[in-house]
Amino acid sequence: MQAILEGLSPLDLVALGWFLFVWCGYSLFVDRLRTDRGHLNSHMGVIRLDWMRTMVKRENRMLDGMLLGHLINSVSFFASTTVLLLAGLVGALAAVDQAYQVIMDIGFAQRTSRGLFELKLLLLIAILIYGFFKFTWSVRQFNYTVALVGATPLEPGEKAEQLAKSAAAMLSLAVIAFNKGLRAYYFAFATLGWLVHPGLFIALVTWVTAVLWRRQFASRAHAAVKDYVS
Repeated sequence: MQAILEGLSPLDLVALGWFLFVWCGYSLFVDRLRTDRGHLNSHMGVIRLDWMRTMVKRENRMLDGMLLGHLINSVSFFASTTVLLLAGLVGALAAVDQAYQVIMDIGFAQRTSRGLFELKLLLLIAILIYGFFKFTWSVRQFNYTVALVGATPLEPGEKAEQLAKSAAAMLSLAVIAFNKGLRAYYFAFATLGWLVHPGLFIALVTWVTAVLWRRQFASRAHAAVKDYVS
């Protein structure tokens, strides 16, 4: 381990620190903090509450069940895909000599030790494991939402309103977990750049964050949802 750490160049340390700072900082800002301007995720929370309030007034809630089922299938697909990607990375780790040589043969790739290359692969594996746990937790929370929807009383009233709020809150928690899993995919993509060069790693982390930021605050989807909420 000491040899691996000694193999980290100053630019590698900067790239790794930038990666951790940007991912954690962006996630904290979008998932935890409220802004006066509002972002797409926070606006969607309002829409989900309106959805659940409309749901309790319906006599037939088959449509709501179908929509929730579609969401669960989408999250389950990503969870299954993550397992396949993990299997591929573990396979690359098992055949690290060949993978290392392939990357080192790239003309502009930075020469690194095999130990450091393995560390980079382990970081990718760790990111996908994180994503897998978020996807599976999201599936569970979607199932909890289905239970709340099923428990909604047929007659409107105070209890129905409270169940609508609880279902919307649980649905939002499920979506937040799903978003975190998707975000892990984005940053895993950026981490692939580190296999080649720390400078490319920094550039991809910055680009990925800019893409995520624009979609939350300046995309046409944000504008459309904001018009509804306001």
